[in-house]
Parts: sequence; C-alpha cells; structure tokens
Amino acid sequence: MTTHLDIAEVAQQSGVPASTLRFYEEKGLIASTGRRGLRRLFDGGVLERLALIAVGRSAGFSLDEIAQMFAPSGTPRIDRRMLAAKADELDRTIRKLSAMRDGLRHAAACPAPSHMECPTFQRIVRAAASGAIKRSPKSKAGPATPLRFARP
Repeated sequence: MTTHLDIAEVAQQSGVPASTLRFYEEKGLIASTGRRGLRRLFDGGVLERLALIAVGRSAGFSLDEIAQMFAPSGTPRIDRRMLAAKADELDRTIRKLSAMRDGLRHAAACPAPSHMECPTFQRIVRAAASGAIKRSPKSKAGPATPLRFARP
C-alpha cells in the first residue's frame, strides 16, 4: 500500500512551506497524486525528492537545473559533468571570497595611518580605477576576479 501525505503533512515533515510545495508543483519538480478535500495529496516518495531538491539548492543549482536532474518518471538522473562544473564554479567563488576576506582583514589590521597611505590599499584602488577589478554580472558587489593582497 502506497502512503499518501497531504500537503500539510509534507510541509511539516520536510520543513518546506506549502506555498513552496505548490510552486515546485507548478515548476514540475514534484507532482501531487490527487486531493483529499481541498488539500493536495503526495506520494510518500516526495520527501526524498524534496531532500534532493534541497541538496541541489544548497549547492547553488537553479530550479531549472534541478528539474533536469530527474527523469520523466521522477527518478534521479544526475549528470556527473554538471556536478563537476558546479564544483568548479564553487571553487572559483571560494577563491574570490577568500581573496575579498583577506583584503578586508588586511584593511582592518593595516598599520598605515590611513588606508590611502597603505601600499596594498593603493594597489587595490588603482586596480579598481583601471577596470582590473570588474563587478560580477550577477551582483553589484565584489570583484569578479580574485585579488591577491600582500601582507604588510
């Protein structure tokens, strides 16, 4: 016998709000199996699928990318090249964030009387003025390329 959960039970067990469940259904990520009164019913397997969606979202995949990771039957079919590409993207992001963190730590601890007297900060300002530090197309903040900051 297949276990059916109504939308409130799925929301409670998965921690995913009912509004998000309805949105995921609209996007084709999950499918209800019917209704009990006005409430959608889902097969118990939806909880595993929601867990896979959560992992994908945590890794930075879009909902469209996650949708591609499921066969029409609903079984996972995860493209290993897609995973490797996302891992490479995360490596680039980590390098950028690490460089920015190092720059902020340097600026916070720099012994120069003012930041404008700090050779490292001056190099950063010149790089930004020359366009060497470009903003990411997705974000208005932060450099698009990693910076290396010299220690004082």
